[in-house]
Parts: sequence; C-alpha cells; structure tokens
Amino acid sequence: MTKRFRLRNGREILEERAFLVGVEISASTSRATSSSLSSSPAVPLFPIAESLAELAQLVETAGLKVVGSTHQRVASPNARTYIGAGKVEEVKAAVTGMGVETVVFDDELSAGQLRNLEKEFGGDVRVCDRTALIIDIFSQRANTKEATLQVQLAQLEYQLPRLTRMWTHLERQAGGMVKGMGEKQIEVDKRIIRERMAALRRSLTSVREHRQQHRDRRSGTPIPVLSLVGYTNAGKSTLLNRLTGAAVLAEDKLFATLDPTTRRTQLPNGKECLLTDTVGFIQKLPTQLVAAFRATLEEITEASVLLHVVDIR
Repeated sequence: MTKRFRLRNGREILEERAFLVGVEISASTSRATSSSLSSSPAVPLFPIAESLAELAQLVETAGLKVVGSTHQRVASPNARTYIGAGKVEEVKAAVTGMGVETVVFDDELSAGQLRNLEKEFGGDVRVCDRTALIIDIFSQRANTKEATLQVQLAQLEYQLPRLTRMWTHLERQAGGMVKGMGEKQIEVDKRIIRERMAALRRSLTSVREHRQQHRDRRSGTPIPVLSLVGYTNAGKSTLLNRLTGAAVLAEDKLFATLDPTTRRTQLPNGKECLLTDTVGFIQKLPTQLVAAFRATLEEITEASVLLHVVDIR
C-alpha cells in the first residue's frame, strides 16, 4: 500500500490506478466523411497507439498510475457509452481485476456518456476524458495570476454543459415528489457560471491589453524576437535557460510551465535578440484551452522567427 503514495507539491498523496480507453474511427468512415475534400486515402490524424502513449504520459503527469489500456475500432462512437457494449464489459472486467479507480478516455465525452459509463463501471469508479485531464494538469501547473485566470475559464467552459450530472441526485433524494428540483438548481448554477465566465473574460482582456503594451514597447526597439515553439516537454525551457542564463522551471514533465518567458540574449555575431519560451503543443488540445490561452498564444504572432524545438531521442 505504501508504494502507492507519492509526493506532489511537498505532500504525500495516494497514486490512483488508471485504465486507458481509446477509439479509432475506421478508415472507411474517415474516407467517406472526407471524400468531398480529397480523393486520397484517409489516414488517421493521430494513430491510436501514438495517441494512447501520449495519454499515458498525461495521466502520469497528473499523478495517476497507468495499469492497463485498450482500444476499439468503430465506424462511429456509441452515442450512449462512446464504446460498444462488448468493450464496456471488457473494461468493467479490467476495473474489477486490477482495482482501477479511474477510467480515462482518449477523447472528449458528453455529459450523458460520462453519466452512463459511471453507472456501468460502478459508483466508486471515476470516469475522466482527455479534455478534463489536460485541464486538471494545467490547473496543477498554474502558478501565476494570468495562468490561473485562463485555467479557471477553461474549467468553467468544460463544466457548463455537464451540470446535469451534478444535480440529478436532488430529484432521486426527493423520491419524485419535488419534480424539477435538479433542473431549477442547474439553471441557477448556469447563471452563476456564465457570470463568472464573463468576469474572467474581462480580466483576461485586461491581461491581453497589458501584454500588448509590452509588445508595443518591444517593437519600438530594433531587436528581433525569436519564439521557441514545439511539443510540450521537447526542451524549450531548457534551451532558453542555456542560451540566456534564465532560471525558468524546466522539468521532464508535460506542461511544466504555462506562461511565456522572454529574455534578452546575445547572438554569436554580437547582435542581440529577445528569446521567448511558449506553451507547448500537444495532440487533441482542448478548444477550451486554446481559447482561454489566447493571451499567451498571441506572443507567437509578434515573433520575427519561430524556432521549432524537436526532441530527437
């Protein structure tokens, strides 16, 4: 049992067992949906083995232990449970046999799919999708006011269409005598969340304006800006530290840093430039985070040169 505890942020926490589930859309379906755009054979954008390997990295970064995985090729995802009935039974057996506490799906699930899967796997088993996992990692890594604001907005955007799962217990507890209690609470919560989202967007607008002022000041000086871009954990922060002597956090983890950092450095020819570290790429990055981190991503648009950092190990 003691082996399941690990340190995170100076605290000892229980390392949950996680089981991964992926879905690969069959090539024939992909060709049918893309035939109007191209006559060439369709190739999956993210091969399932590669996608699940990345998901395993994400799960471990979040502090969970991967104990197994499975995937299924389908013509289209099941509307009720995302995977087919037979695969649901296979995952249930794995959950029981391996003592799994969290089942992580490689794609975003609807509120209904999350609810149905939790019923299938049992009340003590948590079901999580890739989007919620990445947002949780970003939440763990948010160390500045700007990053915290952006993560909070992404969390609320993800939660808003899924509030049904949180309040259906009200009507069950009332035994049907107070019909609609859950719906009324959902509407109240939706209003509160929308108001909070509006406030966060106003704060982020202020952040963008502040960053634009910094960019405007930089543009007034004839110093080129080089932005380091690339996959998360490719070594961008390490490269920035080596070239500029900066002390940016650099760890062998996905999304070790979220905020762009700019430092002045001298090139071999004696000229100076500004070197900027940016948030890393990842497959299937949730749209909530792309929108929320607009203030951060805008740093790239002002760069004179994009330097693509690639880990060739």
